[in-house]
Amino acid sequence: MSQQLINHSPDLKRLRDEGYQIEVRGGHLLVHHVPFVDQNKQIQYGILVSTLRLIGDIRTGAPDTHVIHFVGDNPCEIDGSVISSIQHSNGISILNNQITVNRSFSNKPVNGYPDYYEKIKRYADIITAPAKYLDPSVTEKTFQVIADSTNETVFQYIDTNASRANIEVINAKLEGQRVAIIGLGGTGAYILDLVAKTPVKEIHLFDGDSFDQHNAFRSPGAASLDDLNENPQKATYYQRLYSNIHKFIHIHDYYVRQENLQDLDEMDYVFVCVDKNAARKMITDYLVRMGVAFSDVGLGVNVVDDKLTGAVRVTSANRGKSDHLPLRIFSEDSDDNEYVTNIQIAELNAFNAVLAVLKWKKFSGFYVDLENEHHCSYSIGVSKIFNEDVTV
Repeated sequence: MSQQLINHSPDLKRLRDEGYQIEVRGGHLLVHHVPFVDQNKQIQYGILVSTLRLIGDIRTGAPDTHVIHFVGDNPCEIDGSVISSIQHSNGISILNNQITVNRSFSNKPVNGYPDYYEKIKRYADIITAPAKYLDPSVTEKTFQVIADSTNETVFQYIDTNASRANIEVINAKLEGQRVAIIGLGGTGAYILDLVAKTPVKEIHLFDGDSFDQHNAFRSPGAASLDDLNENPQKATYYQRLYSNIHKFIHIHDYYVRQENLQDLDEMDYVFVCVDKNAARKMITDYLVRMGVAFSDVGLGVNVVDDKLTGAVRVTSANRGKSDHLPLRIFSEDSDDNEYVTNIQIAELNAFNAVLAVLKWKKFSGFYVDLENEHHCSYSIGVSKIFNEDVTV
């Protein structure tokens, strides 16, 4: 993938062809073997590191920032004084689990950098000039090739959003997880939409139903007439759609029942998105026994004076907190249950999914969690979120 990106990007190809020792690693461009003078007037070598802005996955766009990172000591003039004109920030920063930088530089042309060739060349010229003055034989243009390692990620293309936002280290907290979504009728599909954009190891889809016309109006994306005429299983439809971004989405095109509950044993987190209390209770009781963390979602909408009102809620549990579940999850389907109505609206399904994914990410250490609630409900009429079943 890295080699293809370089070949299809004129600026990266020009850097490589002129002898710069470049490497694409995740969402970053690295330029190795950049000579510079240290404070002791000795020649050392460092690495320039720039975020990459990509168009699709096969070519670069214009750089999104003029700032660049550096691995190494502070480059100096020939007298050992720091090159002050490019100083920006000094301090170790972890960009991802493979790249740790020591500092960053800033040198912005009036109109910015049009491409990565101009950006890299500008910084390389400034940093290497004192070293070349002291020793004309040193150069950053080694013509040595760094073997492109296979892009071992769960995504079909590089996640430049995480690198651009500098949250790759935080994102990595989700790596290795096996996540299950039980039920893809509405909220579950939106949960998939969000989870598919995270670096979890595997996503498992459980649903024995077909993707019907009404599903298209309360699910993410826009199903085509051909999709509807094909009438695929929901798990198959969504696996096909979201495999465009995530490589490891697994189909379980059946309903979760007593006889196959063990299929959830290896999961790290489960989203329960079913509309039958008996099934919900069976699944959540099993997950509690197995010590698997989960979020159970629900929404209840009613018609009042020709308007819709109601609530959406997320009830979560894990090894350390499950004693609240008897008050939140019932074993029988009842018309009195405020979450039993079958009115579903896309924005409510989406909001329900957002609340559930936020809770999962808090549990995973991605977000700060000051409330540590295990039951969250949003009331439409008063537009308030209520947090309950809090642990200290």
